[in-house]
Amino acid sequence: MSLISIILIGIGLSMDAFAVSITAGINTSNNEKRKIALKSGLFFGIFQGLMPLLGWAMGIKFSEYIEKVDHWIAFILLSVIGGKMLIEALRGGDEEENTGDSRDYTNKRFLILAIATSIDALAVGISFAFLNVNILSAIIIIAAITFVLCIVAVYLGKIIGDIFRTRAEVLGGIILILIGVKILLEHLFK
Repeated sequence: MSLISIILIGIGLSMDAFAVSITAGINTSNNEKRKIALKSGLFFGIFQGLMPLLGWAMGIKFSEYIEKVDHWIAFILLSVIGGKMLIEALRGGDEEENTGDSRDYTNKRFLILAIATSIDALAVGISFAFLNVNILSAIIIIAAITFVLCIVAVYLGKIIGDIFRTRAEVLGGIILILIGVKILLEHLFK
């Protein structure tokens, strides 16, 4: 597999994490944006790199079992988190409460989001097992691309959030739910 192909795969795999990172940026205060950007880049980058490695190691033996449930897991996790964001945004509150709080983006939350958005990477890793792919190079490239794009996304989300405030939080919740629906529909209509 060519370097260009692996770069394109890395960009494609990182798009869900990119969208979630925009959401994190929307809900982050100015004081916390660097911390959240780094957390986002690290969590998503590491998981987008590790999942193909895990898939590659598992190979074809377990692929039929993983493919049967991966889309449901991603859909449920993203919908629950997105739904929670929507409910919190629609409840309202004063403007100070809606300026963002890094406590919403705990390590546990990032872990759940990173797993949910990297399940596709597991399937890609399974396909790597059957192709002539240097797995170490592939996972480093995928992780690095995701890391950089997620950091950029948090800053982009912060700009969007500053402009639109509560509407941006509603948009963020909707984005997470739509990513979950997209993953589910892609797998159901293969």
